[in-house]
Amino acid sequence: MVAATFTIERSLIAMAKLPVSPLAPKSFPTLPPIAGVRLGAMEAGIKYKGRHDLALWLLDEGTTVAGAFTKSLTAGAPVQWCQEALKGGKARAIVVNSGNSNAFTGQAGRDTVKATGEAAAKLAGCKPSEVFIASTGVIGEPIPADHIPSKLPTLFNMVTEDQWAFAGAAIMTTDTFPKGATATAKIGDVEVRVNGVAKGSGMIAPDMATMLGFLCTDANIPAAALQGVLTRAVDRSFNCITVDSDTSTSDSVVLCATGKAGNPAPSSADDPALAEFAAAVEAVCLDLAQQIVRDGEGATKFVAITVTGADSDAAAKRIGLSIANSPLVKTAIAGQDANWGRIVMAVGKSGERADRDLLKIRIGGVTITDQGKVVPGYDESPVVQHMKGQEIDISVDIGLGQGQATVWTCDLTHGYITINGDYRS
Repeated sequence: MVAATFTIERSLIAMAKLPVSPLAPKSFPTLPPIAGVRLGAMEAGIKYKGRHDLALWLLDEGTTVAGAFTKSLTAGAPVQWCQEALKGGKARAIVVNSGNSNAFTGQAGRDTVKATGEAAAKLAGCKPSEVFIASTGVIGEPIPADHIPSKLPTLFNMVTEDQWAFAGAAIMTTDTFPKGATATAKIGDVEVRVNGVAKGSGMIAPDMATMLGFLCTDANIPAAALQGVLTRAVDRSFNCITVDSDTSTSDSVVLCATGKAGNPAPSSADDPALAEFAAAVEAVCLDLAQQIVRDGEGATKFVAITVTGADSDAAAKRIGLSIANSPLVKTAIAGQDANWGRIVMAVGKSGERADRDLLKIRIGGVTITDQGKVVPGYDESPVVQHMKGQEIDISVDIGLGQGQATVWTCDLTHGYITINGDYRS
């Protein structure tokens, strides 16, 4: 069923005339059902024609929830609704639309969110505060308050346990493929599963992470512990990616735990019994985050940047992001130009402590600089060959401390300009 669903969604993407990223995975993974979760998607005519643009998750009673949201000071009404709903720690439904972010829409936007929450709550048999809402797309264009609520009854009758691929495709905007990931873990002797889908392609910068992500597990985890697990996972995954350094008004990641697996409830996020589960959540988040980078608007290369020897892990991360966000570095990679001088530049502008005479740079495993100069006998040929590939590895040793971090980005091509120049048309 999932494989067939993915094929259907590929055809829907083709109808939207979006060429699939050359860095895309070969197929959407098989995401087995999660006990206590039903979901589905439909064409709601919000912006796109001939493709799904509205998704719904229905969650059994007793489901706990954790979330992470954009730090943008111009966040949209759906984000503000979710931040308030999160205080209750319970979730029974998630409603997500694409094509319109319902951001910067004033009272009209708040009215739409309220009407959507109330309509979904009535169908799910819960409080509006147990409904989580997310929107992605164009900023500043109101959605009529009754538009999404009028579609929900139909969608409510369409949900099943196995529509993860449909839901993943329905939340896309400039994405060229749906993004999904799954993992299993044990809490005590009980096996639990984590499924997730995400969207993201442009306006991607690590400040919670510019994207939408929805994860579900059958584990029995209290809301406070679940929040601790998600916060750590987000910091090590979605907050370590960047496509273009821009932070969205709509970023949201939601993790729901239905409790159906029946494992003993952990005392906190630091409970040793949760270690394997926390690693599974992080693995799903990292897989989704890297798929977002692989779908970066116009991307042709996936870039991993590892920084070691910084004053702290936080300093290493900031240096890595300075490199990853540099248009000069990213265009050099797009042009297959082994211009390591641009990496030196990006390290120096990061605001973190660095010593020119200690800096060591490697590309594709080849050492280029050491002790403030090019290594004797440096041969650029293997580096040039590495730059021709789709997977680019850059490592920088600052030589000052023990701090280390890895961040992920993509190259910057003419395709990025083309996509964003036509975004509203």
